[in-house]
Amino acid sequence: MVAARAPGLGRRAFLCSVAALAAAGPAFAQQSLRLAAIDWAMMETAVALGHMPVAACELVRYRQDTTEPRIPASVTDLGLRGAPNYELLQLMRPDLILSSTFYPAHEAQLSRIAPVLSLPFYIPGEPPLPKALAALADLAARIGDAPAGRTAQMEAEARLDVLAARLAGFRDRPVALIDIGDARHLRAFGYDSMFGNVLERLGLGNAWTERTAFSFRAPLPLERLAAMPEARLVIVGEIPVEARTGLRRSILWQALPPVAQGRLYRIPAVNAFGGTPSALHFAELLAQAFQTGPAAT
Repeated sequence: MVAARAPGLGRRAFLCSVAALAAAGPAFAQQSLRLAAIDWAMMETAVALGHMPVAACELVRYRQDTTEPRIPASVTDLGLRGAPNYELLQLMRPDLILSSTFYPAHEAQLSRIAPVLSLPFYIPGEPPLPKALAALADLAARIGDAPAGRTAQMEAEARLDVLAARLAGFRDRPVALIDIGDARHLRAFGYDSMFGNVLERLGLGNAWTERTAFSFRAPLPLERLAAMPEARLVIVGEIPVEARTGLRRSILWQALPPVAQGRLYRIPAVNAFGGTPSALHFAELLAQAFQTGPAAT
């Protein structure tokens, strides 16, 4: 369809403006592309490409769990990831819905609203970081912005290289990545978690070498940490208030070599099932924590 010439616009100016729009091609179309995200890793992938979704699921929980990447208040919350609000989603008029292999049961209903792009990130026994990096290119190609995908991939790899160099002096010990459930139980992140995979990318070993389920193993009794006496112990996220008191009083906790010998570190909460932005955020926080020094429980 040929654009109509506006009144008062000369023929040459009109033809020049049409040519400019044609040259812009996909870039011009991207300005109006509306993305809606069911999956957090896909939402983060879109953000990394510079294409903020107009709507996404469980944003209240997301903002509680992590601070990066920041999702502005203008993004509409579609409710639970496992039970999105289809009526609200339809009202948002998305051009593309971003999902993942976590939500196959929703795909048929979602596809009645708009095309669905579903990419794999977290598959048991497989490292997720390469999948997250590949998703940058896959999504960028789908929305007609391939250069953004290439740029995001190169920037992520370059930043990981810098952080790996900063952490070279910490390769003498493996790292035990955990979060605390209560004073007696924890969750350990395995090699097929984003955290564990980023450790490997940074040249650090993971102290937890046993099998996992959904990228981690939980709940584990606190005494399992006794099997990792040489590790640097990293607690991800806040320790529940009731657990702090219990750990201070726990003879077992205080006797654990990483605690007793000052090899305990803490980092803020990071989305454990995110995309490349969460991977980079975790790597940055880990490098900062190691270089700042050990922390108290």
